[in-house]
Amino acid sequence: MRRVCDQRPTAAQTSRGAALISAMITVTLVASLASAALWQQWRQVEIETAERSRAQTAWLLTGALDFTRLVLREDKGPADHLAEPWALGLQESKLSTFLTQDKQTREGDPEVYLSGQITDAQSRLNVTNLIENDKLSPAVLASWAKLFNLLGLPVAELNLMSQQLLAAQRAQATQNPSSTLNAPLMPQQTSQLLWLGLSASTVKALQPYVTVLPVRTPLNVNTASAEALFASLPTLDISSAQQFVRQRANRPPLEDLPGIQKVLGATASPDTHSFNTQYFEIRGRLRLDDLAQEDIMLVERNGPQVKSLWRYRSTQSLGSIESDARLLQSAKL
Repeated sequence: MRRVCDQRPTAAQTSRGAALISAMITVTLVASLASAALWQQWRQVEIETAERSRAQTAWLLTGALDFTRLVLREDKGPADHLAEPWALGLQESKLSTFLTQDKQTREGDPEVYLSGQITDAQSRLNVTNLIENDKLSPAVLASWAKLFNLLGLPVAELNLMSQQLLAAQRAQATQNPSSTLNAPLMPQQTSQLLWLGLSASTVKALQPYVTVLPVRTPLNVNTASAEALFASLPTLDISSAQQFVRQRANRPPLEDLPGIQKVLGATASPDTHSFNTQYFEIRGRLRLDDLAQEDIMLVERNGPQVKSLWRYRSTQSLGSIESDARLLQSAKL
């Protein structure tokens, strides 16, 4: 027992052990604080890098869209057709060499790709044409029914969309809070037709053939698809429409109403068909590293003036499925 008691630590040994434990705790705290500070600094650098990339892509896309507006302004031909410069889409092209002062690609330079397309918005059936003088137009409704039957879509959804569109336009015109309580919002894009009661599958099937414009517009026969032409004329069958589209690329564009009536029939009128266009949809996409940004803009051309009506932007990280879409600009329609 006496030997066991003699093996107990002395006061000096206890003091040294406590000092060692305190030193270890201090080192752990310092290391934790240093790691937290380093992580915060890394996070700030990543946020700053992302913001710089977003700003850079925004400015590049803005410049590209402004250039496309210049192309439309310089187009002064009597007819708008698919052989004009504005109709030639830009395939994804590498632009990273233009981001350095010496225009030489260096290691670590970002990979930048730009693509875009100008689409004739009047090459599609206009949803706004369904309403004429504050009422549904039977003739236009019949044209849309032809398109729904051709695509195998439920006509009941067309009737619901028409009634909802009429309610939305009346609510927008009156601007009465009591009348707008149950009315849907007036859409600006084809994807927003979901607001009028269409299903997602129906909207997806309609997107290549329909559009939403602020006013009633005729269909441009020089740029319209066979499906849109087939739906726009009650006496035209789909095979004749497809034959016209195939032959259209090998002959001069139609430049007057008599020429349109000679090819498509006497039922074509200035209210339903035209050979030129006032509204265009511009789509630009820029990919910088793993960040892709796409802008869609609707413009109205009146002579030399090309005015932007609305502009939407969507940003997506290629490493994730999440995306962010927002309205950048919208004129009062």
